[in-house]
Amino acid sequence: MLAETICSAVAAAGLGIAAITAYRKRYRAAARIAAYALVPLGLVMTGAVQWAFDTAFSPMAWAGFGVLGAAWLLFLSTRAVDRRRGDRKAADQGGRQDPVAPAASAPSLGQGQRGAAPKPKTAAPAEDFSDIEAILKKHGI
Repeated sequence: MLAETICSAVAAAGLGIAAITAYRKRYRAAARIAAYALVPLGLVMTGAVQWAFDTAFSPMAWAGFGVLGAAWLLFLSTRAVDRRRGDRKAADQGGRQDPVAPAASAPSLGQGQRGAAPKPKTAAPAEDFSDIEAILKKHGI
């Protein structure tokens, strides 16, 4: 009951300020103030204020928030443990990932021979930049 009275008083005061602002020919600001002033009144009329008031002073609701907080902490801690174990597992394997199909042959995985060194890439032929140089010289660069 007290919360509804306070919200109604805030709405009435806000609408009074909006009326004074409109009297001073600042209609856009008055409309904005009126919109803000009507929000608490709308919340009272929908019953949201009573629900929030009942929730704020309910020991059962606070116990529920505590349970939700504990669940959140459990989720975070298990996620952190999974990340640490995942990093340790990758370090034990030397950075390799398990193949998708363990029975697949090495060439089908794209690794070639396991003990062989990778083939060096051949250097690409030098590209001809004469046309670019001509354009740059034309513009004096």
